[in-house]
Amino acid sequence: MLAYPDFQPDLRFLPTLAVSPDGGSVAYVDDATGQFNLTIQSIDGGGTRRLTSYADTTVRHVAWHPAGDNLIFTADAKGNESTQLHQISLHGGEPLALTESSKTQYVLARGNPFSPDGKYLAYAGNDRVPQDQDVLVRDMASGAVQRIYAGGGRVHAGHWSPDGDRLTVVEWRTTNSDHLVHVVPLDGGPPVLLTPKDEAHCYWIGPWLPDGRGFLVLTNAGREFNGLAVMDATTGDLSWLDTPDWDVDEVAMSQDGSVIAWNVRVDGVAQLRARDMTSGEDLDLPALPMGSATGLTLSPDGRFAALRLSTATRPWNVAVMDLTTGSVRWLTDSKPVRADRTTFIEPTLAHYPTRDGQRVPAFLYRPVNSARPAGVLISVHGGPNWQEIPAYLYDGFYQYLLSHDIAVFAPNVRGSTGYGMSYQTRIFRDWGGVDLDDFADAVAFLRDENWIDGDRIGIFGASYGGFAVLSCLSRLPELNWAAGVDFYGPSNLVTLAKASPPTWKTLVETMFGDPDADAAELLARSPVTYADQIRAPLMVVQGANDPRVPRSESEQMLERLRTHGVEVDYELFTDEGHGFTKRDNQAKAFSAAGEFLIRHLAPSDT
Repeated sequence: MLAYPDFQPDLRFLPTLAVSPDGGSVAYVDDATGQFNLTIQSIDGGGTRRLTSYADTTVRHVAWHPAGDNLIFTADAKGNESTQLHQISLHGGEPLALTESSKTQYVLARGNPFSPDGKYLAYAGNDRVPQDQDVLVRDMASGAVQRIYAGGGRVHAGHWSPDGDRLTVVEWRTTNSDHLVHVVPLDGGPPVLLTPKDEAHCYWIGPWLPDGRGFLVLTNAGREFNGLAVMDATTGDLSWLDTPDWDVDEVAMSQDGSVIAWNVRVDGVAQLRARDMTSGEDLDLPALPMGSATGLTLSPDGRFAALRLSTATRPWNVAVMDLTTGSVRWLTDSKPVRADRTTFIEPTLAHYPTRDGQRVPAFLYRPVNSARPAGVLISVHGGPNWQEIPAYLYDGFYQYLLSHDIAVFAPNVRGSTGYGMSYQTRIFRDWGGVDLDDFADAVAFLRDENWIDGDRIGIFGASYGGFAVLSCLSRLPELNWAAGVDFYGPSNLVTLAKASPPTWKTLVETMFGDPDADAAELLARSPVTYADQIRAPLMVVQGANDPRVPRSESEQMLERLRTHGVEVDYELFTDEGHGFTKRDNQAKAFSAAGEFLIRHLAPSDT
């Protein structure tokens, strides 16, 4: 029978794309070398050129210089997330390190980080004090750095105005539910705050309009969902362009401002929309494959959009859509190493009831060949402010389990994005509260299905999903879980909050609570407090360099469990952080997890 590495894509991609200034090439990050490196490819389908060859360093984000002859990228070592800035010539050679600090994280501007004339580079970094991420501008010729915004907290550079005299800056009071928007003049003038301090709304900043009067923004101001609007650069007033009852995920604009395109995520499925800004007419685009799209980028002339696309049965690939004809052309052809895609299973969208009258959406993958009731794995996404989507998640892990007659049930419980801000923020300061009820109700729903073996229900998750695994096994032992797999999940909300990166201080207080003032409540919702109640077999996977969920989160739980004689398998990866980047490590981790789950959830003769 096929093993997990047979389901892995033969090429993986990170969610970053950049189209060259002449529209002829696209830059992306793939793992053809076994580690994520920078690659460029001709839009016409020509060959690829690999510009970096790192073994222990991961390229994270790439941008193209307006002159077209060099690129800027961020990269970190062994998963430590201390991303540094590098510059590399289009013609190859060794990258030039623009920053070198193992204790500082530098982040490129959210849009094109280069000023329109290419003279300056905008980015953010916490080099002044660890807890504050300032906005910096680098003179590309002299190397001089100007600190243009140092207001404290976690801020990001946004987009340059068309004249290069102003820069949007976004202050994150939480990750994706409370932002403040500033416009910062580069001449040393005071920043202009455009959004109210006493209100909590999302503001994901997009490009400026060509006349400089405003810029695109994705926001839920006055709404439940993120719509697309133009924000006036002087007053902050919003002029709405699209207000669907789903979240707008991404927005891009051609260099001349003639075309804009945006993604709407409808029940987790990507819909691409575009508009001719000259006529005001929406373009007639065909539906994307039923799956997910990220990295939306337009060519300078607005003729085509580049995206990273995936479905539940097709790995992530880079594609371009001609916005005139609507035709889609795949630039890459990543596919499973050996597994046959024609045997793969598409999910169906289910909704199950909760004890308080809600209906939780979930993607259900059902084995088609099982002659007996199937075991099922509840898969919990990370975040928790994220969304389960119908994509080739965990590099084929779902399809691998399905090939062993194990069903997968992947819910979007309270705290998930995509279903309105009230739904998303319901989990704030309530980790292990309403979400735990939603997981218990998921088990009840599954046990009512006559094709499911109610004695073989397991649970899997990474990051917040790992927290959910530990919470369910420790606080709901009466549900008789068959097994659990935790990838780098928090076990103690107090120690997690205290160990979080310093720039996350406001995020921690909003999401969890104050680790000192709220310690008793946090411990009451921490899985480690109930470790002696765990009876189900458990596997824990951890990256030693994880800055978000330190290895101590896994190891304090392991120590408690081993004291009580619970079966625990532990896999520690010394050269990984939060999420695994090396192909061999990914294969080893998910092979071990898959074999563990098959042993406990699959029919005995499988």
